[in-house]
Amino acid sequence: MLRDRTRPGHNRVGYLELFFDLFFVFAVTQISHRLLKDVSLANAAETLFLFLAMWWAWIYTAWVFNWLEPQSVRVRLMTFVLALACLIMAVSIPDAFAERGMAFALPYAAAQVGRSAFTCYAMPARSRLRDNFVRITLWFVASAPLWIGGALLDGFGRYALWGAALAIEIAGPVARFYVPGLGSSDLTDWNIDGEHMAERCALFLIIALGESLLVTGATFEKLPWTGPHWLTLIAAFAATLAMWWIYFDKGSERGAHHIAHSADPGRIGRRVYTYFHALIVAGVIVSAVGDELALAHPVGHLELSAMAVFAGSSLLFLIGCGLFKREFAGNFPVSHIVGIVLTLAATWAAWSLHWEPYQLALCGAGALVVTAIWEWRSLSTGLPEDKRKAHQAHAHGE
Repeated sequence: MLRDRTRPGHNRVGYLELFFDLFFVFAVTQISHRLLKDVSLANAAETLFLFLAMWWAWIYTAWVFNWLEPQSVRVRLMTFVLALACLIMAVSIPDAFAERGMAFALPYAAAQVGRSAFTCYAMPARSRLRDNFVRITLWFVASAPLWIGGALLDGFGRYALWGAALAIEIAGPVARFYVPGLGSSDLTDWNIDGEHMAERCALFLIIALGESLLVTGATFEKLPWTGPHWLTLIAAFAATLAMWWIYFDKGSERGAHHIAHSADPGRIGRRVYTYFHALIVAGVIVSAVGDELALAHPVGHLELSAMAVFAGSSLLFLIGCGLFKREFAGNFPVSHIVGIVLTLAATWAAWSLHWEPYQLALCGAGALVVTAIWEWRSLSTGLPEDKRKAHQAHAHGE
């Protein structure tokens, strides 16, 4: 049931993993549509919570597939059960904080506990890696009653218990899954294949970008093709293209190389691909919401909530990408700082000058395009950071 890491191509992402990801295409759509229906602060907070829960379900599955063999029949059956649980969760997203709380919480808790317990069973007996998954399973067992209990309550009670449950799961990797009597996991035990983890997260980002394009195309097709609508469509396309370029031009490849050749891939996987990538994916999803808001009403009064969506999407994406690239570049990219400043400036101008939605969409996309071009030019001519690292490597005879 485990991958043979001595076999060539063992770290290739399997078709089973890609099939599992299809269920999250629907989940991403559900999350973006939930926010689109109501961009109030309360609904935005609930939607963010549900996104984090779905991300946590996906990223933990990505981790275990670093070890599990997709060709194993038992692994496939486990994955199919997980996929069903994720489908039920995704269907429940619109009313998860209303009458379908149990339909979301029960499959979520079962998926988290069941997947971890299965991985524990698949690991060699009396191995440190199996001990690690015993701890992980116990952490999910601790959070499961909070999920179920929260689903039985309404209002603040559900917020409190679900918030505590998710906080436990998010804190687990930071606490190294400490369990009294069993101690903490050692990060060196998390001997993941870095290239596999990097590819999994990159493919998930493609899912999010694809959902953004689907939303844009489906919305535009139903609208009158006026000048402002066309300008908004161009802005949405440019923003999506820029986000792809910012992440995939150099960042994705350099990140994969960094974790693949690191002596401590578990630590990088925990910090960079588990936490930082949540910001990146969230930024893309929120961007899709902003695109649809602007396409639906490209002219007229620009609501404060819409401004927050436009600015928030770019800020989440740029901050997430900047933290990701700082891991292997040694510094937060100047291009991303410029993009953040331009985004904030465009938002301030839209508020003070009473811009229309399509105008903010164009300027927001422009900020991302400037970021992409700035970084591309910097990398093409040789970043000072790269030169400094090369000089240090030469000085140490590396």
